[in-house]
Amino acid sequence: MKQLIMKPLRQQNRPVISYVPRVEPAPPEHAVKMDAFRDVWILRGKYVAFVLMGEAFQRSPAFTVPESAQRWANQVRQENELSD
Repeated sequence: MKQLIMKPLRQQNRPVISYVPRVEPAPPEHAVKMDAFRDVWILRGKYVAFVLMGEAFQRSPAFTVPESAQRWANQVRQENELSD
C-alpha cells in the first residue's frame, strides 16, 4: 500500500499584514456622527472612529459595535501622547 505524503502548507513564509490606519483629511460628508461617543461615526452601517493626529485624521477599521471603535480611538490617542 502506498504511503500518503502530506503536502506542505502553502505560503508558509507569507508576511503578516497588520492594519495601518488610513489618513483622511476629514471624516466623509456621508458619515453620521454619533453623539454618545467622542470619535465614532456611522459609515456604511459600521462604526468607524476618526482621530485627529496633527493635521489629518486617522481612520479605524470598521467595527460592528460603537464601543470598540471608541476604544480604538482612545488607544491611538494614548499611543500618540506617549510618542510625543
